[in-house]
Amino acid sequence: MTVCASSLDSKVLVLNKIFNALRVVDARRAFILLAKDAAEVISVESGGYVGYSLSTWSEASILQREYERDAHEWVATPSIWFAVPKVIRLLGYDRIPREHVKLNRRNIYARDHNQCQYCGKHFTTRDLTLDHVLPRVQGGGNSWTNLVCACVRCNARKGGRTPSQAGLHLVRPPIKPKRNPAIAMRLGSPKYQSWKAFLDETYWTIELTDT
Repeated sequence: MTVCASSLDSKVLVLNKIFNALRVVDARRAFILLAKDAAEVISVESGGYVGYSLSTWSEASILQREYERDAHEWVATPSIWFAVPKVIRLLGYDRIPREHVKLNRRNIYARDHNQCQYCGKHFTTRDLTLDHVLPRVQGGGNSWTNLVCACVRCNARKGGRTPSQAGLHLVRPPIKPKRNPAIAMRLGSPKYQSWKAFLDETYWTIELTDT
């Protein structure tokens, strides 16, 4: 396939056989699953769900490129343009995922919206650090309620002290999110609106994966 890397990096929601949301993969992985007949494309159309194999999706892509070109990202082969699917369903997998949100740097940054929880300013990820609200030297550990985003300046000012000891105040109390915060951020984009049909906020937690 000759295609810009950004199209193959697009995120695709993966469902199990009984339409439960499992995880998110990049478009490259989604097309591999489709080519192996291990999955089908799920399209939300007129309030219902329509399933496509890779071959029927290629036919649908011809019409989509003619009439809905701006609504999709595209992957080019020597003979056809494929619309990048937004949702796929695994054909042989029906396990229900456990409710779990990974405690990692990416999810904490997403939960805090790249905002320093002391000065309230927003920064790029490379200008942010993780801070232990109750410092490690005072017995604080790694947990959702003890880790927050902090800019370099505020983190240095706080040092090995608690916020009150350093004269700082948290923008908001740190909590464990009900859903993977990176997914919640994507749901705010019109590009991923079709995901909402498969995500129950009170039950499902989607885990991002690079595989």
